[in-house]
Formats: sequence, structure tokens, C-alpha cells
Amino acid sequence: LGEKLSDYYIKNDSNVYDIGCSTGTFLKNLALRHNNKKKVKFYGIDLVKNMIKHAKLKNNHKNIKYLNKNILKYKFLRSDLIISYYTIQFIHPKHRQQLINKIYKSLNWGGALFFIEKVRSYDARTQDQLTSIYEEFKIDNGFSLKEINNKKMSLKGILEPFSSRANILMLKRAGFQDVSSIGKFVSFEFFLAIK
Repeated sequence: LGEKLSDYYIKNDSNVYDIGCSTGTFLKNLALRHNNKKKVKFYGIDLVKNMIKHAKLKNNHKNIKYLNKNILKYKFLRSDLIISYYTIQFIHPKHRQQLINKIYKSLNWGGALFFIEKVRSYDARTQDQLTSIYEEFKIDNGFSLKEINNKKMSLKGILEPFSSRANILMLKRAGFQDVSSIGKFVSFEFFLAIK
């Protein structure tokens, strides 16, 4: 979905950011998809040095620059598209609004943020049900109960998801007027925010 949506935002001379780019696979797919456009620059940013090394090795492209940077301190160039898949949920809540504000300011008018996050449910019963369904999904995909529990324990105090409503309010406080939820799988939601 993100690759197809990018057609509406990436044009000649666009700057595109993937924050928390991980291995760079998605960014390379975008660079290949938009190879026919002139002077498009793609920037992959990740805090983990080994991810950047891997991305440079496995997913390099002439239009991609990978950066080992802290996005809270990074100064974005004017851009048409910023992608954040499963990244901002790991930023401490006290810094999130500041980061979303910075993203909004760096976008050109009509630019977009593709934002996928884990989201909390509005009530405890539904949250318990969704957590259980997601754990069953992991088991069905070959993870052991021990692996699931270890992952859960390792994310305590690190992964702090907001509810759908809290994410939408955060985006609107930054100035985004057009915010849509365009996809959801159990506890993961894709938001499209347009400046």
C-alpha cells in the first residue's frame, strides 16, 4: 500500500525520508519504483549502526543515502514524503509531539507522512482480546511461547503505543488537517497524514 500511495507524493526533485529505515528494503523498493523521476533523493535514517551497515550493503541505490542519526536531533530538508513504520512508538512519549511537529514543518505543502504504529485499544477487555489474537498469530507463524514472552519482557518500558485517537490528536496538534486511518491489522494501524 505504501509503495502505491507514494506515487501521489514523490515527484521530480522530491526529498523522501524513511525514519527507522531498518534494513532499507522498503526504501530501495521506493527508489526503484520512482527511478524514472529526476533528482529524487531518498534518505534512510536509523539509530542502530548495524542496520545502516546492512542497508548500505544489501539495499544500496544511487539515489539513497543512509544515515546513522538520532531523529530527535536530525534537521530534515524540505520534503514531500516522510515514512515512519513502527518507529515513533519507541520514542518516549514526552518527545513524540516535538518530533511530529518537526516532521510537519519539514514537509512541503501537500506532502505526506505515512505512519504505521502499534495502537492501544480504548478499553481493557478489547486490549486483552487483541493481545491474545496477536499472540496466537505469532504462534501460528512459528514463534514459541518462550520467544513471545521474552519479546514482551524486552519491550517493557520501551514500546509505549498510543491509542488511535491519541495518534490522530498528536498529528492534528502538529498541524496536519487531513488525517486518515487507511489500514489496520489487529493492533497495528496505518495513518496517512497530509499537510
